[in-house]
Amino acid sequence: MNYCSECGAPVLSRIPPGDTRPRHVCVNCGAVHYQNPKLVVGAIAAWEEKILLCRRAIEPRRDKWTLPAGFMENRETTAEAAIRETQEEACAKIALGEMFTLIDLPHIDQVHIFYLARLLDADFHPGDESLETALFAEADVPWSQIAFRTTTLTLRRYFDDRRHGQWRFHNIVSAAP
Repeated sequence: MNYCSECGAPVLSRIPPGDTRPRHVCVNCGAVHYQNPKLVVGAIAAWEEKILLCRRAIEPRRDKWTLPAGFMENRETTAEAAIRETQEEACAKIALGEMFTLIDLPHIDQVHIFYLARLLDADFHPGDESLETALFAEADVPWSQIAFRTTTLTLRRYFDDRRHGQWRFHNIVSAAP
């Protein structure tokens, strides 16, 4: 950040009074501009013994497979974000369950959250950000073609919990790859 979004004057990186971290502070009006982690939210949408994956039509990692997920919007809850992203990427209707994974990614200033979900019907198809949507049994998941490490971490825990017949919440801190 070079300029204040309040008054247009230059900003400097400094620790404001009462704070402990450097922030962008306006030299003119004194506005403090906070930059905080972004939330990526999605769903593990299940249909019988299979889960819904989307093949990405956009960068990053175009042509790779992922769970339907994306950046949370202002004025929505994480649950609303998971439902919206599933609708946008897979045109799928889901019944949202419990939060399943919360993955901290401090090296890229993001937090990824995935919910358990149940597809309400098998009527889904690619949205604008997907090339393809499909249901996969565990044995058929294209593991080498998964777009994001957080998707792999989530899917591995999902299938492991399903095998053990016990669903639990997973809080993970992921280091830089």
